[in-house]
Amino acid sequence: MLTNNPFAALTDFLPPTFMQWYVALMILAVILGTLFDVVHKGSARYFFDNWRKSRSRKGSNPVGGGELVAIALKTGFIDVMTSAEFCTVRRRLAHLLGMYGFVLYVIATVALVFGASAGAIWAQLWWLGALMVCVGGYWFWFFIRVDVLAEGHSPLRVVRADLFILSLLASCTLALAWGWAQAAGSPGARVLFWLYLLATTVLFGGVPWSKFAHMFFKPAAAFEKRVSNANGTRSNLPAPADKPEQLGGAREIPRHY
Repeated sequence: MLTNNPFAALTDFLPPTFMQWYVALMILAVILGTLFDVVHKGSARYFFDNWRKSRSRKGSNPVGGGELVAIALKTGFIDVMTSAEFCTVRRRLAHLLGMYGFVLYVIATVALVFGASAGAIWAQLWWLGALMVCVGGYWFWFFIRVDVLAEGHSPLRVVRADLFILSLLASCTLALAWGWAQAAGSPGARVLFWLYLLATTVLFGGVPWSKFAHMFFKPAAAFEKRVSNANGTRSNLPAPADKPEQLGGAREIPRHY
């Protein structure tokens, strides 16, 4: 089961190129959704305007080209690859599981869909990636996300910002269920497959309404903040929660009655 391409068996009831067209459409949906996010919400403009203002202000320690490269590398390895912005270990671990799992899941899916003869390693990475997303995602959703009880909210409260994590969990959970059911010869495998496609369509088609596009802007924000700190001009982007002094004073612990 773990070494077989789960998409290869779809040719029994679907055209051979069906999944290839579907993946291409999902890639296009992400591109268009991100562009819409840039134009409609002004996300990219905010970061670029802030970068331009930061560069126009004369800092006490001008940053040269070599230092910019070093800052870029540090941003990539620390802020992006290790999610250093999270101040708690369990939150960082949950995020890393979800992030690297999602990367494996997407790359392996593309390899399996466009390469019918892809090696068993890609099938194993597909299973591993989906499982990592489920472990990290459910850990976050049930144990780490906002303390809804302290804020007086119901644990069942769902807002639009949750669209990305919920659709991602649904896609990976249904992927695992469909793959297992298909390998076991279950008659419900086809139903699970269509549910899997529905959840995946919401995940990639819902980019304009979810936090999906934020993964492209966060590295730019982290880089700008490091450059501002290095040249002596303070970034107006939010400071990490574990460094409240950068916001002008210590944060008080909220009281909940």
